[in-house]
Amino acid sequence: MPRVVIAPDKFRGSATAAEAAEAIASAAWDLGWDTDLAPMSDGGEGFCSVLGGRPRPVSVHGPLGATVDAAWYELDQGATAAVEMAMVAGLSLVGGPDHNDPVSASTVGVGEVIAAAASTGVRRVLVGMGGSASTDGGLGAIEALEPIGRLAGISIEVACDVRTRFVDAASVFAPQKGASPAQVRLLTRRLERLVQIYAERYGVDVSALQGAGAAGGLAGGLAAIGATLTSGFELVAERVDLACRVEGADMVITGEGFVDEASFDGKTVGGVLGLAKDLGVRCAVIAGDVGASLRDAGFDSDSYSLVDAVGEERAFNDTLGALREVSRRLLSSAGNAG
Repeated sequence: MPRVVIAPDKFRGSATAAEAAEAIASAAWDLGWDTDLAPMSDGGEGFCSVLGGRPRPVSVHGPLGATVDAAWYELDQGATAAVEMAMVAGLSLVGGPDHNDPVSASTVGVGEVIAAAASTGVRRVLVGMGGSASTDGGLGAIEALEPIGRLAGISIEVACDVRTRFVDAASVFAPQKGASPAQVRLLTRRLERLVQIYAERYGVDVSALQGAGAAGGLAGGLAAIGATLTSGFELVAERVDLACRVEGADMVITGEGFVDEASFDGKTVGGVLGLAKDLGVRCAVIAGDVGASLRDAGFDSDSYSLVDAVGEERAFNDTLGALREVSRRLLSSAGNAG
């Protein structure tokens, strides 16, 4: 029986990574494939649910100050905590860029969640980036964590989904959060000032750190107080033992809502494609829509667009049904080819 590893990220607004994996798997089961479901995240929305563990509810301040009900996830029998920035300071919490205040939006709630986890005696905190409403350079989170000494002996690892530099976070991401050109210039100056403040206060030059611009500079702010920045995909892949699961498989399927050039630069799709390529396993990508060539990115793999296959309306309104249909076509062809 052929075996397929199913390792998609979320289809934002339409399906979680777990739901997408289940939909693809249902088609595989019908065709006689053995399935291994490995829903993925590169640090953005769904980071905690992919890692699993026990949710520990906490009420904190959201990006615009209102109280939000969030959670951190207890892993490794209480030794590790997973925190998802999007659950606390995400753009989705304010209803999208049209409802956001990109200058005032803060990461204070992220610091509050980390502090809540730290108070339980965890020794390691994993913080997922992605989907942020804020470009505050992590200042809100740092202020909520004062005194920083409470973090002594705790390792903080930041799961970054981009390689953007700290100051560049304003020009690259702030427009996506509703910032006008004038606000982008203001936010850029604010981040430049924070570079100086963090260097003076903590002795860390965040401007030189790759990925420090993730989540509007939250990654850099946490790095200033001692956190380690790492690839979100690689962190999750290690936690779920993805390489061992892919090795020896007959096929790997990954996917996300929209494939573009950024998908191959620190994101789940590019990470899964690269892993499968290194292990010599066939890999295919199913996406809501495809706006970049896999082959131009160096991957000899096929991509499948739900929009092209079933039309835009069904792709967005019946994503799981569309995933089952397209997966059935893909796996039927792969089975025949094998």
